[in-house]
Amino acid sequence: MRSATPPPAPHRVAVLALDGVYPFELGIPSRVFGNADDAQGRPLYEVVVCTVDGRPVRTDAGFSVTVEHGPEALEAADTVVIPPAGPCADATAADPLPGPLAAALGRVRPGTRLVSFCSASFVLAAAGLLDGRPATTHWQVAEQFRREFPRVRLDEDVLFVDDGDILTSAGVAAGVDLCLHLVRRDHGSAVANHVARRCVVPPWRDGGQAQYIERPVP
Repeated sequence: MRSATPPPAPHRVAVLALDGVYPFELGIPSRVFGNADDAQGRPLYEVVVCTVDGRPVRTDAGFSVTVEHGPEALEAADTVVIPPAGPCADATAADPLPGPLAAALGRVRPGTRLVSFCSASFVLAAAGLLDGRPATTHWQVAEQFRREFPRVRLDEDVLFVDDGDILTSAGVAAGVDLCLHLVRRDHGSAVANHVARRCVVPPWRDGGQAQYIERPVP
C-alpha cells in the first residue's frame, strides 16, 4: 500500500526585531500568519522572532522583548519581516545601517521574500535593496525618505507596495493589510478572508494613505 504524501512544510517567516521596536507592528506577523490554516487545520506558516544577536531588545513602549532566536533564523526563512523601530528613520543617526544589522541581513538567502512595515523601509533602502524599485513608507517620514534615498521610486499615497520579492507597507495597521495580501497571494482569497475574520479586520481596505495625510482645508 502506498504511503500518504506528507503535507508540505509551513512557509517559514522570520520577524527581525530591532532595538526600539514598536510592539504593535512586531506582533502583526504572528497574529495574521499564525491564523492561516489549510483545509485540514494545519498551519500554513511558521513564524519566529529573532534579533541581530539573539539578545533581548527594548521596545518604544517601556518594556523589553526576549526572543528565542538570533540571526541564524534569517538563514532558514522563506520570508523576512522587519517591523519599524525608533532608530529606523532617525535623522540624527550616524549610521543608517549598523554593522550588526548589516551582518544579519547578509545572512538572508538569495530569493528570500523581504517585507518592511512603516519606517523599516529605511533599513531596506539603506542596504541598497530598494534602489530603482517602487516602495512606500509612513507618510510622515516620506519627505525625509525621498531626500535620503532618491533612487527609490517612493509612493507615499498607497497602503503597501508589492514588487514581487520585496514588499513595503505604510504605517501601523497597513502592516495588517500587507500580511493579508501575502496570505491571499500565497493561498488565495478564501484563506485570507478566513484569517481576516479571525482577526476581526476587513479582508481588504480600499483607498490609501492620502486619506490620512494632513492637508490644509481649502
